[in-house]
Amino acid sequence: MTPTLQNYALGHWIAGKGHEQELLDASTGEVIALASSEGLDYAAMMDYARRTGNKALRKMTFHERGRMIKALALHLDSKKEDFYTLSYRSGATRADSWIDIEGGIGNLFANASLRRKFPDKPFYVESDPIALSKAGNFMGHHILVPKEGVAVHINAYNFPIWGMLEKIAVNLLAGMPAIVKPAVPSAYLTEAVVREIIASKILPEGALQLVCGTGEGILDHVTYQDVVTFTGSAETGRKLKAHPRIIAEAVPFTMEADSLNAAVLGQDAVPGTVEFDLFIKEIRKEMTAKAGQKCTAIRRAIVPENLLEDVQIALGKALAQTTIGHPQAEGVRMGALVSLTQVNRVREQVRQLAKNTPIVYGDLDNVQVIGGNNKTGAFMSPIVMLNSEPFKFTDSHEVEAFGPVSTLMPYKTLDEAIELSNMGKGSLVCSVATNDPRTAQEFVLGAATHHGRILVINEEVAKESTGHGSPLPLLIHGGPGRAGGGQEMGGIRGVEHFMQRVAIQGSPSMITAITEVYQPKAKQIEKDKHPFQHYFEELEIGQTYTTHRHTVTESDITNFAQVSGDNFYAHVDATSLEGTLFTGRVAHGYYILSKAAGMFVDPRKGPVLLNYGLDECRFTKPVYPGMTIGVKLTVKEKIGQEKRDAEDVAKGIVRWLVDVSDETGETVAVATILTMVKKKNQE
Repeated sequence: MTPTLQNYALGHWIAGKGHEQELLDASTGEVIALASSEGLDYAAMMDYARRTGNKALRKMTFHERGRMIKALALHLDSKKEDFYTLSYRSGATRADSWIDIEGGIGNLFANASLRRKFPDKPFYVESDPIALSKAGNFMGHHILVPKEGVAVHINAYNFPIWGMLEKIAVNLLAGMPAIVKPAVPSAYLTEAVVREIIASKILPEGALQLVCGTGEGILDHVTYQDVVTFTGSAETGRKLKAHPRIIAEAVPFTMEADSLNAAVLGQDAVPGTVEFDLFIKEIRKEMTAKAGQKCTAIRRAIVPENLLEDVQIALGKALAQTTIGHPQAEGVRMGALVSLTQVNRVREQVRQLAKNTPIVYGDLDNVQVIGGNNKTGAFMSPIVMLNSEPFKFTDSHEVEAFGPVSTLMPYKTLDEAIELSNMGKGSLVCSVATNDPRTAQEFVLGAATHHGRILVINEEVAKESTGHGSPLPLLIHGGPGRAGGGQEMGGIRGVEHFMQRVAIQGSPSMITAITEVYQPKAKQIEKDKHPFQHYFEELEIGQTYTTHRHTVTESDITNFAQVSGDNFYAHVDATSLEGTLFTGRVAHGYYILSKAAGMFVDPRKGPVLLNYGLDECRFTKPVYPGMTIGVKLTVKEKIGQEKRDAEDVAKGIVRWLVDVSDETGETVAVATILTMVKKKNQE
């Protein structure tokens, strides 16, 4: 019997009712599974996610969520061979599947590591405090907290694993649960991964639910606390974005749509250069990886008109080495499209383009296949088209054939190349192959408004570049216009999409209490014992130590100049000060900071393990001989650290505000230093 995919809803695996869709093996046309989501109660699923998954995740700190994601990544990595076996049925080769499977798991690892950029708290304090009064007793700040809803992810068929994992990694780190609806043709892969996630019991109850069918009605119950993301065609995305519920509730909606991405060959990248070879390699790779079914694939290759023939010949030779067939057949480098339906759609689009842009490589109706059936399997030859008048025949900038198809087009000047790249009306990615820094700068600045990411390819990056078509977890993925106008991933930026930013106002002491970060002019806590003698857990935000005072002398300045080698004229030559900002020899800023450290450091052995570094430092007023300085050292923030292993010391990082003032009480230097402090509890 043909297996039926199940949905995971309300904590249970549930088969849909009514009409079931057939999911086919891309290489053979064999029915491998059935799917339906009819009968699911989406209102109940969302309520369940909000009441259970959301509450559990919101209570966790960023560090706890990150460790949870890391554990999930390790678990899925141990099961990845099972996913590879199943992935072949989607028409993907081993290399194609690597992008989907290990690329998705890699996203989990990357976001797990991102936890270190956040505090060990459930919320995030953003940027710098804002003074709102002259005396400094009224201030503002911004914090981000997890939304109280659920992230609804509607994904495309081309990356059924990566598409889910790259999205849930971010919403989980932010503290929101998810409902995932993969595209039906490859939903069997998403279901397999979700089964492993649920079986692992790593995520809290309600953190993840799955819809394997069409998902009709899934947006009918979203609220302003929810977030919806969509990956797929621009046409479908626009319909979903206009859903009455999305509009009525002002639900955040992120769309990542297919786009007519371009690659530009610089005029300096002539045949024989590394840049020329890299350009050809990238086009071939983007045409054949996943059989061209990538939202980042190169659809338009824009080349200098005098190099057009060279590019056409070189690309033809590269594509001629691409063997097509069943992904598991020996020697196959390009597999099948997801289905015959998709093949027919691509052929239709190519025929439309071919009215003005002839096919110069490939055969639309014939393809040599190894180990597969070219009648029942969804195989297709790579197709290269030529648009010799790209400003006149604009279909190349408007019609996307979502398969192994790319169009060559010439340009005369760099301005023309920029204009052509921008005629796609917004794309996810554009690349330029050049070894000329001026060309790179001019192109990037001219094309930046129309592209979400721009890759500059040259010899320097040849061995390490991840390539034109590889979105990375810490860089934004998305683009303007046709590409959907949204952004995913991007490190901290991506996490913020699932959080609510709120401005808070109040006294420094109140803002300190709310943020757990000391704010200037907040109440300070004085204790008998030196703060360096307190364990990490014992230190309090706002705990302050006031030092003795020291009068700066000319000898101090001279000695520091000798020790440091800093003989800048303002410190050592009083005769050179005419026309400067200084009225006499001035103390080195780093002397002031060093002296401050000497004044506030407790030399006795204690819980402070080491000086971890300096976050920020400003010298705000000159210090001349005869001036007297003192220091206030205040606990600004505490960040717990994880033990690397059982033998590691339990510890945390303490950020200290160092405020150096003169005899008038005016600040002359301010800095944030970090120390590593041992915890009392070593378990």
